[in-house]
Amino acid sequence: MREPRSFRVEAIVLRHADWGEADRMLTLYTRERGKVRAIAKGARRIRSRKAGHLEPFTRVILQLAKGRDLLIVTQADTLDAYLPLGADLVKTGYASYAVELLDRFTYEEESENYPVFVLLTEILQRIATEPDPWLAIRYYEVRLLDFLGYRPHLFKCANCGKDIQPVDQYFSPAAGGVLCPDCGANVKGAWKISMETLKYLRHFQRSSYAEAQRARPSPEVQNELEGLMQKYFTYLLERGLNSPAFIKKIKKDDTLRS
Repeated sequence: MREPRSFRVEAIVLRHADWGEADRMLTLYTRERGKVRAIAKGARRIRSRKAGHLEPFTRVILQLAKGRDLLIVTQADTLDAYLPLGADLVKTGYASYAVELLDRFTYEEESENYPVFVLLTEILQRIATEPDPWLAIRYYEVRLLDFLGYRPHLFKCANCGKDIQPVDQYFSPAAGGVLCPDCGANVKGAWKISMETLKYLRHFQRSSYAEAQRARPSPEVQNELEGLMQKYFTYLLERGLNSPAFIKKIKKDDTLRS
């Protein structure tokens, strides 16, 4: 049976770029097809009816048609614009981070991944509504790794297989998880991780979000956990992310102003 030339999708707009004289190239994460690209013809014109529905972070229903080389947006309707994300630069930064992380880890036309789509809508909603989305971001990171096949080993040594004891450990990106002190001390590129930080990482990995919200990590643990995740992502992606530096700059500027 031939696939229809026109179809509807539910999507989050990850990013857009100018295309030609008046069009926009959209990168979308869809509920039905995973990540796709599509052209919004005339979206940069002042009178375009589509433009307001196609901003980054917007959840939309789109009618897409198959063009010669790319999909074409023929209709767009907003389901949720997550308006607080555009009204607060820190929230904009966190939303950019969530989207960049997903964008870097996924490829076009991989296949539908409904849990990832739901996770993306949840994190955008949480960033938009929660006063401090730090915990929501960490939970998103851990869950995204699970859904994309990069779940780190946190309960047994990734090298020797022994149960992890309640003492400070090591984390090896190459081994894909935690190493016991005996193994970690001899593995090149392994980082030290405190037992307190590992406890929270495990908690996020095996808990619902409601359960994860009970966590109250100290500022020191927050910094260690955030730094470890950034190093792990840099290893997996073979390059750093752009949005964390933007978030730090905005927070620093806010501190100086206050």
